[in-house]
Amino acid sequence: MSAPDSICLLRTSALGDVTHVVPLVRTLQAAWPQTRLSWVIGKLEQQLVGDLPGIEFIRFDKSRGRAAFADVRQAVAGRRFDVLLQMQVALRSNLLSLLLPARRRIGYDRARSRDGHGLVIRERIPDRNGEHVLDAIGSFCEPLGLHQETVRWDLPIPDEALAWAADQWRADAPVLMISPGSSHALRNWLPERYAAVADHATGRGWQVVLTGGRSAAERQLADAIIHHSRRPLLDLTGKDTLKKALAMLQRADLLLTPDSGPMHMANAVGTRVLGLHAASNPDRSGPYSDRRWCVNRYDQAARRFLDRPAAELAWGTKIEKPGVMALISIDDVLERFEAAAADRGLA
Repeated sequence: MSAPDSICLLRTSALGDVTHVVPLVRTLQAAWPQTRLSWVIGKLEQQLVGDLPGIEFIRFDKSRGRAAFADVRQAVAGRRFDVLLQMQVALRSNLLSLLLPARRRIGYDRARSRDGHGLVIRERIPDRNGEHVLDAIGSFCEPLGLHQETVRWDLPIPDEALAWAADQWRADAPVLMISPGSSHALRNWLPERYAAVADHATGRGWQVVLTGGRSAAERQLADAIIHHSRRPLLDLTGKDTLKKALAMLQRADLLLTPDSGPMHMANAVGTRVLGLHAASNPDRSGPYSDRRWCVNRYDQAARRFLDRPAAELAWGTKIEKPGVMALISIDDVLERFEAAAADRGLA
């Protein structure tokens, strides 16, 4: 097909999923550099990717309630897009999409649709089971006659963020960064186990950097890790911005984290990830480029909490049950840490 004049992408959240949209943006820009791209995005998420060149960002600040919808309506008043890529199936996003007039409205396949998604779209992406989230998002270009053949992020990191990150720790020892919190508390590992891994890494000559957001829950988790740690670590919890976090992740040698936004941010800047997976399937939502260093207890969790092997679960099933992350032992993580260190010549 010929290049459309305008495409609107709707994906407001969350950080990890917004990161997954960037390769799709790069695919569209490479194929059709003259096409005008607009992206309806959340306020926080815009802080991460809002400086991508060649894109109009339309902010949806959900904290404003009904006013957030009015903001979007005003931003697109009098416009009609050639294509809407409706990449979020939550009810709020489906309602939001009704404010975005478009000639073609492309959404998810029936298996991944919910909350009235099928009522606000006219075309669907291919129905493929077993896809990583990034590949599913990338397939939104296929109804337009394109294929996402390469995965490229190139997330901009301002010089001031790079300079700030360079000042945070010395450059003469490898760095294990720990981002312990997820937006879903039941995906979080135990603080005493994080502390045990931090102590092990410090004893092996690594620097350990603790990061996280400014929420009370993240501060409480960081404090618990520090309380259980026997060796000093650098606590930067609540002291960065999303761009500074990108810069820090780029400097780190390895990130230890559950299924979270920082996992995908680290992957996007080329940093290895020791992901902790029991509540979620790493093949669907783990670090896209390299999952060799992840701990995978998803099948064990499925058998323990759902009485079935993971292979019998619907793709994308979450096992967010109390105690599920305790299936990941300290030894599990230390084994992956040592393997990652050896692979980098840091053992």
